Amino acid sequence: MTEDRQRTFAEKLNHLFATVHPPSRGPYTPAEVAAATAEANDEGRGLSASAIQQLRNGSKKNPTMNTIRALAGFFGVPPTYFFDDEVAARTDAEIGILAAMGDAGVRQVALRARGLSTESLQIINAVIDQARRLDGLPGGAPDDDADPQR
Repeated sequence: MTEDRQRTFAEKLNHLFATVHPPSRGPYTPAEVAAATAEANDEGRGLSASAIQQLRNGSKKNPTMNTIRALAGFFGVPPTYFFDDEVAARTDAEIGILAAMGDAGVRQVALRARGLSTESLQIINAVIDQARRLDGLPGGAPDDDADPQR
């Protein structure tokens, strides 16, 4: 793949399936994603497993914004991931770093903290420090004075 060629929706979706899953198991199935999107929808209607598979194999090429939002929500990426290659590249790099972290709980906290202000990150760090104390764990990270945006 050349650098100037944009990845297709199917390529991006398949990349998410391959990389965004708990470390203790393999990728989610289209049926699991479909069930989760139905649970996340107030009306209980989500995507179908067959529609997800069609998006993955490229036979369906023009998903609706509701479909994009549902998939983005499930995988924890911004909806712009699917149509902005800069956002996709940045998000893929973050996913790679988070996958290397290994712990699904830590990964979820980090994904949710993405984009927060420095002040909000400092509050979250204080809450985590308190939770560590309550659990009898050592204090914060060795670089507590470091910039929380790193």
